[in-house]
Amino acid sequence: MRLACSAVPGLRPSPASARLRAGGLAAPRFTSLSGALLPDGGKAFQPGSVRASFLAERAAYTAPMLWVKTFHIVFIASWFAGLFYLPRIFVNLAMVVPGSVAERDRLLLMAHKLLRFTTLLALPAIGLGLWLWLGYGIGQGPGNGWLHAKLGVVVLIVLYHWSCTRMLRALAANTDQHSHRWFRWFNEIPVLLLVVAVALVVIKPF
Repeated sequence: MRLACSAVPGLRPSPASARLRAGGLAAPRFTSLSGALLPDGGKAFQPGSVRASFLAERAAYTAPMLWVKTFHIVFIASWFAGLFYLPRIFVNLAMVVPGSVAERDRLLLMAHKLLRFTTLLALPAIGLGLWLWLGYGIGQGPGNGWLHAKLGVVVLIVLYHWSCTRMLRALAANTDQHSHRWFRWFNEIPVLLLVVAVALVVIKPF
């Protein structure tokens, strides 16, 4: 469609408006909502087809990403389930009466199996999170300071996991001198870390 410029007293038309009036310059047309121009001789702009193309491209990108995010959340929840329960076994180990060898051995066996399984859950949880960050670009760019804070929380969670490993070795060697009350407070740390991590992801305060 050609554009016609009405004459305005005292206003000289610009060269661009003159070319538009003469039909020498066509109005821009876009291939998608991103603003790409159609080449000369392309089809006319059709909002319906553009929206359908945009939704198809978004679905092709979003569907795999949502599956990655789903399994990331599942493995994170499973990882924390292990971190919640493992220190509870430490509490029971600290309360074992001296001489109760069978009970102590049973608790140590439970702790070692749980630690091994929790570690196996932590690996895909971290790997899928890195995939979302580096592969899909979630949290990249300006205005995503929340992700850097979350990465700091993840480092603290990994350190907590590592400290549980060291404590279990000390308990197995009967060299750990912490009381059961100390282990009860120690058990609250992953709860606080989980609350901070979820708040950063959901609220995105910065």
